[in-house]
Amino acid sequence: MISMAMTSIKKADKNTKLNNPVFLGRGKMRYKWRTGMWAWVLHRVTGLGITYFILQHIWSVSHLQQGRESFDNLMKLYNLPIFKLGELGLLGILIYHSMNGIRVFLIDFYGGAKYHKQIFWVLTIIGAIMFLAGAYPFVNPLFAGE
Repeated sequence: MISMAMTSIKKADKNTKLNNPVFLGRGKMRYKWRTGMWAWVLHRVTGLGITYFILQHIWSVSHLQQGRESFDNLMKLYNLPIFKLGELGLLGILIYHSMNGIRVFLIDFYGGAKYHKQIFWVLTIIGAIMFLAGAYPFVNPLFAGE
């Protein structure tokens, strides 16, 4: 009886290992890098980007305690084109993260798992349109010479 139980535990453990989409060692993963996995990874990466922005924003606002001149100097730095490019990146990060959040909501609460790829691509197109509309005010002054 004990040997039968041990055999079924070993079989269950073996099956779990075969079906588990986790790291297998030596840089190999069993999980296939398809739409759902990319959406998951990008959601985590954009979440880290948003966290970085919030911390940087708090740091920037804390310059108000050091006086108006310190804050004004920081704002002059933030008006450089490289920071404008960063703001454009932040816009993309926020749009992707929110669109993917809507996708996750639809999958979890409205049974959209069957259509998760279609939902991903529809929301990606909507997000791209939002990005282009939102990027115009950032990009236009750079090309207009303002």
